Amino acid sequence: MTVNPIPSEPSQAIASFPFQWHSIWHALPLPGNVWPVFILWNQGVTMSTFGLIEYHDASPQVRAIYDDIMATRKTDWINNFWKAIAHDPALLQRTWDSIKQIMAPGALDPLTKELIYVAVSVTNNCRYCIASHTASAFGKGMTDAMFKELQAVIGMASETNKLVTGYQVEIDQRFQPPLSR
Repeated sequence: MTVNPIPSEPSQAIASFPFQWHSIWHALPLPGNVWPVFILWNQGVTMSTFGLIEYHDASPQVRAIYDDIMATRKTDWINNFWKAIAHDPALLQRTWDSIKQIMAPGALDPLTKELIYVAVSVTNNCRYCIASHTASAFGKGMTDAMFKELQAVIGMASETNKLVTGYQVEIDQRFQPPLSR
């Protein structure tokens, strides 16, 4: 993919920008590094807002979290999500601790958890999350047929959710708590 050079001034890009968003730069107090990220995103290239912190560049605190991620996941690499949020070590630690707890085996098996993660990621339009959790689901045993059926369920749920919202369907009494078990 060819990426056009980033204009040095917002006014240079606005002249060639495909949308008429002239006022956004005056209405929002954005940090200086947002301009190039916004332009690259609109050219079909994504990049982390603050860059990625590689293992060799990480602080000892971040390296310790990276080490725990690799040991827990039995891998020798750190994916870009963790590298992107490593600029905030407290956020990195809190998120890793939560993921480690929530995604561990429990009442739901690990594959089911990944399938749920894929479904929510599709609904939220998180391309990175879709890619990451689809790969993880395949690694945990998802088949091509399961993937296709999952996508059909996601699509159907999205469609019927919108219909229920649009028709303002009242919730049936038997669907309200307390629910029989």
